[in-house]
Amino acid sequence: RRSSDLPDPVRSPGSGSMAGKAHQLSGEEREQLLPTLRAVGWNELDGRDAIFKEFHFKDFNRAFGFMARVALQAEKLDHHPEWFNVYNKVHITLSTHECGGLSERDINLASFIEQVAATMS
Repeated sequence: RRSSDLPDPVRSPGSGSMAGKAHQLSGEEREQLLPTLRAVGWNELDGRDAIFKEFHFKDFNRAFGFMARVALQAEKLDHHPEWFNVYNKVHITLSTHECGGLSERDINLASFIEQVAATMS
């Protein structure tokens, strides 16, 4: 699956950014948005309303470069991933603490992460 097949960032009506209170995804929103992310390897976590993916890169330099690019976007969005890195592996968990589960912010960040990963492999 190409990163261009991922959903466009979801925006709340009338907003130009991700500012505003996050809301937990409804069942209908999950059915619409999660299958595309599942198709590229994101999985829902058992016991927690979050999504997870493990990325593998050629070496530490590429893994760290990937993390730096994601970090810059996360800072702009004020939505930060939980992550863990060892050498060429990066584990990422996304959940929105503000609403206690998955939100549009997580879908948007996961889509951005996929785009970055596609350029780093």
